[in-house]
Amino acid sequence: MSVLWSRFDSPVGPLLLTADPDGALTSVSVPGQKKGREVQAGWRLEPGAFRAAEEQLAAYFAGELKEFRLEFSTAGSEFRERVWAALDSVPYGATTSYGEIAARIGASRAAVRAVGGAIGANPLLIVRPCHRVIGADGSLTGYAGGLARKVQLLTLEGVLQPPATGPAL
Repeated sequence: MSVLWSRFDSPVGPLLLTADPDGALTSVSVPGQKKGREVQAGWRLEPGAFRAAEEQLAAYFAGELKEFRLEFSTAGSEFRERVWAALDSVPYGATTSYGEIAARIGASRAAVRAVGGAIGANPLLIVRPCHRVIGADGSLTGYAGGLARKVQLLTLEGVLQPPATGPAL
């Protein structure tokens, strides 16, 4: 199967976008991402296949888009797919906890670690909003794209306040 790919420059760094031959988005990765994708031999550079994704990402980063409407094609276990679908229901500007995601999919509290693993394996950073999942105590816990990017995304969405600027006291 041929993988289509392109790059998109964003405020959180260059994004690697991949799609299946039908143009369904299969991943959005950032440099240095844990388990992120990298261009492989045999992949086909096809920027035109990503026009809708790039337009929506640009609108998101401009603060004009609150919900992505893209065709995805992800492959994961039934459990991971349920977790990823739950991520899709976390609205822009809101956060949820790992325990709340477990409850949404009908998993036990003991499954929180497995939920975290599934969230960490989310292949569609930003588009499928795993950055909106935080610790039960409100702490900013792990993010495959790095905590600095998580802070950027949550600040963009108004969850966090931008750092104060001005003269030091």
